[in-house]
Amino acid sequence: MDPMNLEQVALRLHEADSVAVLKRPLKLGTNIAFGASTFALTRDIPQGHKVATQQVANGDPIRKYGQIIGFANGDIQPGDHVHTHNVVMKDFGRDYGFCSDVRPVNYYPQEQMPFFQGYARPGGMAGTRNYVAVISSVNCSASVSHYVRDRFKTDDFRRNFPHVDGVVAFTHKGGCAIPLGLPYELLKRVLAGVARHPNIVGYVMIGLGCETNQIQYLRKQYNLDQVREGETAPVFMNIQHLGGIRKTVEAGVAAVSKLLPVANAQRRTPQPISKLILAENCGGSDGNSGITANPALGVASDELVRYGGTSVLAETPEIYGAEHLLTRRAVNREVGEKLVSVIHWWEEHARIHNATIDNNPSPGNKEGGLTTIYEKSLGAVAKGGQSPLAAVYDYAAPITTRGFCFMDTPGYDPVSMTGLVTGGCNVGVFTTGRGSVYGCKPAPCIKVATNTTLFQYMNEDMDINAGTILDGTETVEQVGQRIFEKIISVASGEKTKSELAGIGDEEFAPWVLGPTF
Repeated sequence: MDPMNLEQVALRLHEADSVAVLKRPLKLGTNIAFGASTFALTRDIPQGHKVATQQVANGDPIRKYGQIIGFANGDIQPGDHVHTHNVVMKDFGRDYGFCSDVRPVNYYPQEQMPFFQGYARPGGMAGTRNYVAVISSVNCSASVSHYVRDRFKTDDFRRNFPHVDGVVAFTHKGGCAIPLGLPYELLKRVLAGVARHPNIVGYVMIGLGCETNQIQYLRKQYNLDQVREGETAPVFMNIQHLGGIRKTVEAGVAAVSKLLPVANAQRRTPQPISKLILAENCGGSDGNSGITANPALGVASDELVRYGGTSVLAETPEIYGAEHLLTRRAVNREVGEKLVSVIHWWEEHARIHNATIDNNPSPGNKEGGLTTIYEKSLGAVAKGGQSPLAAVYDYAAPITTRGFCFMDTPGYDPVSMTGLVTGGCNVGVFTTGRGSVYGCKPAPCIKVATNTTLFQYMNEDMDINAGTILDGTETVEQVGQRIFEKIISVASGEKTKSELAGIGDEEFAPWVLGPTF
């Protein structure tokens, strides 16, 4: 049997690469022609995994995307499966080259601005959803918040308030014996971000009364009592002050009932897509993520930026080893150096907890073909497209700079998305190769599958199939344009698969730092 050409069965992403990624599983002994040579597979290799296309000596770097993803642990021959059994991590220098690769944004003319059907909010913001929130300041009020929310899960609610997307309880596991300093400040920042989110038209905040995270301090620090024109006045209450669970639930239900007619009066109107703030995240990644869904999302990200919108990449441990690709695109040295500083923080954070950043990738990532954090990071960075890096934000900090930005978050998906959304992102795109079923109220979350097999098998949970890139029926640019159009449609009210499944209430997860006392 004649050998198959490499491009028929695999993708070699850069001329400097020593590996290629299989488009489909191949068996031991399969002959592959590459250039003037032919090699045979030395074992069965699954789809999305890497095959060596050239010899790599023990200790030498292995390259994918033209970048180092690890080092050979023993001699590697053409046709070998390249994965965790023969690849190791080593520190290596990265040329941060601050600002050296910045390319100016080619903005579209203002008269070409597309519009979405959204909600005009105070301060020039725009909502993509119209929720009323019940916010717990402390875990001790979580059940009460759920009881209040549950009173509005009725047919009467949907019939009487058709223009309200729902009542959502935002609860968490902290706020009581929380250490002062950064852990305390993070939680307050997250809760204030929910309260001020453009997809929240009004809220009730419920505390216990004796906790560290006192509502009164949160109100003062973030000026939550200041009601801007067009805003609905918030309601604050404590269980101990009201006399217990039942009385607080009744008070909470009464407060929400007063907010609902105001929320129901809101209507969607044309809003420029420059008011969209896009959260970019990936979860359950596989070997296809950096080839299909992530670079396609990068195309959509660049397109949004060209219209004056904002797109925000995150998950600092999952850009580790690829951060130099962002610092080189920083608009100034200060932005680049801030990104490097958060990388160093994570290195120290891992060290003091007797861990390594290469604890990531996860078992599912590795089963899908990802071998090292360097490889995963290089694929994850592709979500950010090619636009200049305009700003680097702390976790859950308000996002005020337009353009392509980065937020320092953990790689853990719920915590990362919580930071992005409470920073102000009003729509999200989440890429997955293994099948993450994530939602993140109050922002809608579009799920993009990296391969056709996943999309077909989990069609009830996936919004877009980027596997057509592997199948050869679409280009990265074409899928990116489909993602961009879906962002506008979802921002205008189209329900995502996670919304249709009712996912998103329980995924709210503020970043928990520090010891428990």
